Amino acid sequence: MVKHQPLQVYEKQVFVSFVTGIYGCRWKRYQRSQDDSSRWECTWFIILCGSFLLLLFWIYFWLVAQNDFNDFNWSVYNRSGEWSDETIPILASTTVGFSYVTFLLILALFHISLGQQLNLYWVHKIGVLATLLTTISGVVSVDDIWGDEWDILLVSLQSTAPFLHIGALATFTALSWLVAGYVVRKERSTLQVTVLVMYIIILLALYLAPLSFTCPCIMDRHSLKPRPDIIGRRGAPMLAPENTMVSFNRALQHGASSLEADVAISVDGIPFLMRDRTLRRTTDVSKVFPGRQYEDASFFNWTEIRSLNAGQWFLESDPYWTVDTLTARDRSRIGNQTVCSLVEMLRLAARANSSALLNVHKPPPEHPRHRSWFMDTLWAVQKAGISQKRVTWTPDTDRGKVRGLQQSTNEKLSVAEIRQRGITSLTLHYSKANHKDIQEYLTNNVSVTVYPVNEPWLYSILWCSGVPSVSSDAPQVLRKVPYPIWLMSQNAYNFIWITSDLVSLAIVIGIFCFQKWRMSGMQTYNPEQIMLSAVTRRASRDVNIMKEKLIFSELNNGLNSSEELSLYPENGYARYSHGGLSR
Repeated sequence: MVKHQPLQVYEKQVFVSFVTGIYGCRWKRYQRSQDDSSRWECTWFIILCGSFLLLLFWIYFWLVAQNDFNDFNWSVYNRSGEWSDETIPILASTTVGFSYVTFLLILALFHISLGQQLNLYWVHKIGVLATLLTTISGVVSVDDIWGDEWDILLVSLQSTAPFLHIGALATFTALSWLVAGYVVRKERSTLQVTVLVMYIIILLALYLAPLSFTCPCIMDRHSLKPRPDIIGRRGAPMLAPENTMVSFNRALQHGASSLEADVAISVDGIPFLMRDRTLRRTTDVSKVFPGRQYEDASFFNWTEIRSLNAGQWFLESDPYWTVDTLTARDRSRIGNQTVCSLVEMLRLAARANSSALLNVHKPPPEHPRHRSWFMDTLWAVQKAGISQKRVTWTPDTDRGKVRGLQQSTNEKLSVAEIRQRGITSLTLHYSKANHKDIQEYLTNNVSVTVYPVNEPWLYSILWCSGVPSVSSDAPQVLRKVPYPIWLMSQNAYNFIWITSDLVSLAIVIGIFCFQKWRMSGMQTYNPEQIMLSAVTRRASRDVNIMKEKLIFSELNNGLNSSEELSLYPENGYARYSHGGLSR
């Protein structure tokens, strides 16, 4: 009895082998299948998508949080006691994890488009799970250490929302190819309907999303206010050690119209400039006074403070990665800096015809100058020879004792409270300075200074909001922003928005119609009319091996041992008999 076995010769598919090989370690053709993926593998695909979205959110957060990297490192320093740039390992690991997960997600989408099963290799499953858990732990840690920084996400959307909207719209429009290919199949299931409904809801939400946008830079070009003044926050701390004379000089050289400083009072009544509670981070107190390095800075006398070096730490730690840009002369000058007194800073401001913003730290109750600290500060202002109208006072205590200085506060108060307290200006964190409140303050002749503003995008939206001045650690960066990064009229944005929605809708409808036509055309074929033709080209060794495997498979599946299978060489077959193979 002769039984013929139809043979197939599989063409090499390099791209499919590459995709399935890397994603699921299935390099051979017979390892791949076009059957539906199991629920377990679909679950892993959902985990992969969730990891991608979380990492996308995480990397966006760190991109916009660059404005506050120094504050983050300072927060970590206050907890650990050791100064280091903690953003470097976070950014490096985030970049690696995001690249890895994005690559796997692209491969998974290729699997879906090619009709291949989603079989993620176990090594990738471990990698995705480790990346997901690491990201979640990072989010929890940042919420604990730096919880207030989440506000920057809402602030950044005032600048990025129109562009994120276009990107999300393009992404979901492209995904319509996969969604349409899944939902237009002949068979109908609850999952198909659910996927279609969810896709439509998300797409409609994207089409209408701009109705909720509040972007100050969507405005008439003629309504733009003058460029905000730049206040050197502790000078120019990215170019020189903070609160030192060289830092304040650098700030003035880069266009700062005013100087901001943190003021502490020494035990003998001399106001000096220091941000930290101790002298440990920004001086060599651990070498000069090793037993007092954790002591409050205000309990040192001025002679002791003046003996400390306040610049060498900047050259050694390089907190902003800018030391390499300094000349040898600049490094020598920075390395010899001492702690700056308030009088020195105010004299510099007076010579430059600029103003000063003072954040005075009240000494602790056991300090000998606890009751006279404000008089010590006033004495320094008078000794410096600067006009009191050009000095702004920020503490919210002992206001009645301070006469002549401009009154300011860091609290967000109502206009009535501002007038009642005699305050003329507000110094607000950018997260508290929304567009509506700023306009109300300016209408009532209350000046507003926003801090910290180090990135051009934040400077631009505050410029569009009409803020008269900003306090910055990077005056050299903001100096290079002669105009808002983007500015667009309402009519122009409405045109872009509506046009994008219409183009997206047309593409989505076109893709669904094409996929429906394509699937209906495939379903009209009769499987019985499809024949497997013999291959006429010369059989290679690999092809013969494949034929032999198929024949032995058939034998093992039920051929009687007494049967003889005869195949003729002229038809591309070999001759087999019970107990052996003859050619």
